[in-house]
Amino acid sequence: MIELSGITKVYKMGAERLHALDGVDLSITQGEYVAVMGSSGSGKSTLMNMLGCLDLPTAGIYVLAGKNTSKMGAAAQSRIRNEEIGFVFQSFELMPRTPAWKNVALPLMYARTGWTGIRKKAMAALDRVGLSDRSSHRPNQLSGGQKQRVAIARALINQPNILLADEPTGNLDSKTSQEILALFSELHAQGHTVVMVTHEPDIAAHAKRVVRMRDGKIESDLPVEQDVVASLIPQTQPARSAAPAVEGGSV
Repeated sequence: MIELSGITKVYKMGAERLHALDGVDLSITQGEYVAVMGSSGSGKSTLMNMLGCLDLPTAGIYVLAGKNTSKMGAAAQSRIRNEEIGFVFQSFELMPRTPAWKNVALPLMYARTGWTGIRKKAMAALDRVGLSDRSSHRPNQLSGGQKQRVAIARALINQPNILLADEPTGNLDSKTSQEILALFSELHAQGHTVVMVTHEPDIAAHAKRVVRMRDGKIESDLPVEQDVVASLIPQTQPARSAAPAVEGGSV
């Protein structure tokens, strides 16, 4: 489903070159639930942009659903992004004066599916997230959790294989965060591949696998149970799993 090989992303800042990603290798198969963790500047957001075909690598190969996206033009990237990926953002990214169902339906416009049956599809997506009774409400009439449910319904409207969630609980209180995480677990159980960026260990613990990044590299890639144990070991003695684990190098 997702295969990154030697992915590097370099930004030029005057005479300096910043390696946001430095030789990243990562494989994610259909139906996995992966959390990507790391401090600010670790490269996790750049990795998310790369996975979502929002940016091209400086070097390396990214194969998504059997297609090499690394050299795709903007139109081809947009097409595969719309077909394969649903995005969920921390700040919801909803149109403020537009009712919920039209916010959900927005990707269908980009997919050029026409307006035939579009409201029915949007309502079905809202029903999946338990919000069909708020279809006519504008974002300013919704709670934070309801806004995020609308955003998730929008991500689901094109029936993507992959959900990319960037700090999806960052603007929510603890109770609402748990409700949204329960929804992601339900979607994962239904067969969706979920990749979630977070800096909070308790949020990452809801995933099945945790990829930790540091200085543009993958520091560790472990099942969540092993990651929890490894994170308790003092940093002066980096943990190494006895079981085989994907390692992208460390700094």
